Amino acid sequence: MGKRKVLTAVGLSLLMVGIATGAFAADTIKIGAYLPMTGAVAAYGSAEWMGIEVARDMEPEVLGKKVELVLVDTKSDKIEAANAITLLLEKEKVVGVLGEAISGNALAGNPISEKAKIPTVSPTATNPLVNQGKKYAFRACFIDPFQGQVAARFAINDLKAKTAAIIIDNAQDYCVGLGKFFDEEFKKLGGKIVSTTYIQTGDQDFSAQLSAIQASKPEVIYAPNYYTEDALMAKQARDLGINQPILTGDGAQTDTLIELGGKAVENMYFTGHFHKQAASTDRAKEYVKKFEEKNKKEADAFHALGADAYFLMVDAIKRAGSTDGEKVRDALASTKDFKGVSGIISMGENGNPIKSMVINKVEGGKFIYVTTINP
Repeated sequence: MGKRKVLTAVGLSLLMVGIATGAFAADTIKIGAYLPMTGAVAAYGSAEWMGIEVARDMEPEVLGKKVELVLVDTKSDKIEAANAITLLLEKEKVVGVLGEAISGNALAGNPISEKAKIPTVSPTATNPLVNQGKKYAFRACFIDPFQGQVAARFAINDLKAKTAAIIIDNAQDYCVGLGKFFDEEFKKLGGKIVSTTYIQTGDQDFSAQLSAIQASKPEVIYAPNYYTEDALMAKQARDLGINQPILTGDGAQTDTLIELGGKAVENMYFTGHFHKQAASTDRAKEYVKKFEEKNKKEADAFHALGADAYFLMVDAIKRAGSTDGEKVRDALASTKDFKGVSGIISMGENGNPIKSMVINKVEGGKFIYVTTINP
């Protein structure tokens, strides 16, 4: 097993924990990770880190050296994210960075790694702006335009909805972007948006927004928000007798959503990146087995994308035959037909993968696979 170091970005002070071997620094290659391990979206960071660790267990070496992972907690905060990646680049001298998990934080971190010419691979930052104009920024996930468009197609073609209400967290770039792309595609396909309302991260009371939705009588509700707000919103909607299908994005698909929402999130649909029932590659099958043996829980999309971010970075270092930032960047950009955990990945324009999407839903308190949609 490779080495691991965990850091926190408090005044750029270091906390070193859990170095698992006695290998000398010259015998290791450092890959950094900056993720939200505490704060509002800690469920994402925790899940992605679990996936990264299993991926490192599967491929603990590259170029004949052990991989040392260095983790920094961004505390779900944009300023902390900028501090975290600065720490990784300037103090830890990592050769590549995995993260951040959410788009707003990745937007804060990527200009710093771009200036340093060190490549990053985000597991789950889906907003197109995250990589726009960047040479060194990549991701393992599909981007929001594709996700929003597929959600609209699914609403019309599969849920047979002609009218939709949208409820958006306008404090989050991710949520605003998805709402916009769904709105455009739904109208393009002949649907009608009958209500658009806004919430803020941390809101507890959605009565005003739900009253507007109830009055507009939509056939589907599109709520492309994070898991806490979607769970609370669903509970309040069902209590009010609003029983229309709720469709959301990948950012809501965590176990915490089901823990918070209970029966209210039954039959909620998600545009997602992964379901183990759809695992098609040998790497995916091996990963699911090892993940579930180690963690005693089902592998989900955030676990899988954390793993794919690691595998893509290591594969690029291997193909580059070097840890030089520019060479690794070029190898990442030329990734083609890579057999990842979340599917077959080819790197397209602006470091955005070309890959399939799955539709999942909650049924019986679990996420179940519905279908796969190809690009």
